Amino acid sequence: MKQHSILRFGAAGICVLAMTGQLWAQAARRPLPPSVGVRVERDHAAMARFRPAFPFWQHIFVVPDGAIAFGSAVDGRLLATFPVRGDWARDGVWRDNSFATFTIDHRLPDDLWQRRETVAELLEPAVGPVLHNPTRGLSVLPNLPRYGAFLGEWGAIYERFGVPAEIGLAQALVESGFNGTIRSEARAVGFCQWLDRNWNRLKQLAPHVVEGHNQTTQAPYCAAYLSILATKYHSFIPALSEHHTGGANVGRTLINGERLGGADVRERYFIGAEFARDLRAAAPGAFSDLYGTYGPRSFLYAEMVFGNAAAVAQLTATTPQSKIYAMRTPRALAVTDIVRSTGLTAAEVRRFNPALVSRVPARGTLYLPRHVAAFGRDVAFWHRPPVAAYSSLLTEFTSLDASIERWDSPSFDAVLSRFRTRFEATATEEGAVMATTLAYVLEERRSNRQAQILAEFRSSGRIAQLFEQARLQREPAVPPRRGGTDH
Repeated sequence: MKQHSILRFGAAGICVLAMTGQLWAQAARRPLPPSVGVRVERDHAAMARFRPAFPFWQHIFVVPDGAIAFGSAVDGRLLATFPVRGDWARDGVWRDNSFATFTIDHRLPDDLWQRRETVAELLEPAVGPVLHNPTRGLSVLPNLPRYGAFLGEWGAIYERFGVPAEIGLAQALVESGFNGTIRSEARAVGFCQWLDRNWNRLKQLAPHVVEGHNQTTQAPYCAAYLSILATKYHSFIPALSEHHTGGANVGRTLINGERLGGADVRERYFIGAEFARDLRAAAPGAFSDLYGTYGPRSFLYAEMVFGNAAAVAQLTATTPQSKIYAMRTPRALAVTDIVRSTGLTAAEVRRFNPALVSRVPARGTLYLPRHVAAFGRDVAFWHRPPVAAYSSLLTEFTSLDASIERWDSPSFDAVLSRFRTRFEATATEEGAVMATTLAYVLEERRSNRQAQILAEFRSSGRIAQLFEQARLQREPAVPPRRGGTDH
């Protein structure tokens, strides 16, 4: 991964991304709290050690649907893409044409999965273990002409909360393809796919109107929540996983990893995740009490996000960027009023405000490509340096040195409550977001049984016995499927 980052198109319009660590290195030079910089560095080292193929996922999300991508499980480099429908000997796109001869003298099976496995078997003697996965680019690529110009602004928002832009935006890429209004089958909505009930509670806690379908509104809350979880775990890896699969599942994974000898939170997470994956493959359902609903996508989630961090950096660097200005509206504003005052088309106004149907509510936030003082005061905090009170408080918060067990204990509520009060007292937009999100986290802690579930899991003799049975049955470990689980 030393060549320059480029985006190019091969046969059948397949988009192939050649990525490097260069753009990530640029991101690492941006100002973040010192503890966060160390955290990300250690996360990348752990990802390279335990999931060295993680760069493979950047190709999955930039190649349009309808192809199968093959990559190296050793380093994640893209080897080839083949159309789901078509002649693989004729229509394949090879990164190294010397491999193209591997399939010439072989009749490939008609069944797609068998064909994928056969190609992987043919490649493995030359390149080592091979991954293959359907491409998912149509979840992202159609949104780039509309929203790609905003990545720099959204990245600046993430960084104001101590989250590296590429990690925060890579999660948004994986979750929503940057679409603010998309809904999942589980009724999760928007940028980082929060459930409606979560957004509704945030709206009640926030000091102003929150419109959850605007990405520029969603991004600060997504960032604040991820920052809080990363502070809890001292790592973005289990933090991302908790966002996806829940704290109880991550907690079980970490406890299992600790029992298997993991030395720190990252080792425990990855070892525990492999344990869950192998148990599901070897004895489906028999040991589910050890891993809960931690499934194949849970296993890959943080890997997919970190794999797409470089893709986000490349997309931001190669797409002309636009400023987003934010105005807090003292009164309701109709679309017609905004169009008449700015000369923008209604379509352009809605590009900045996907939640906008007919009017921006009073005390809501209007986003435009320039500031219009008549629409309200400027609340685009990401355009200004952070005030010292907020910056020092964020540094203090992200440097919290509490164990996960202490964090999960009811007594830690008092610590989080004090930080919530102090963030609110900074009288800043970003301080208000942190205070609101901490209030939400505190309510969430008091309303679920996560701490009790994990305490029981750790102390249960039945679970300890089941763990030993699973550990013995797992040896020798079940080899994973070449392609993992399709995502």
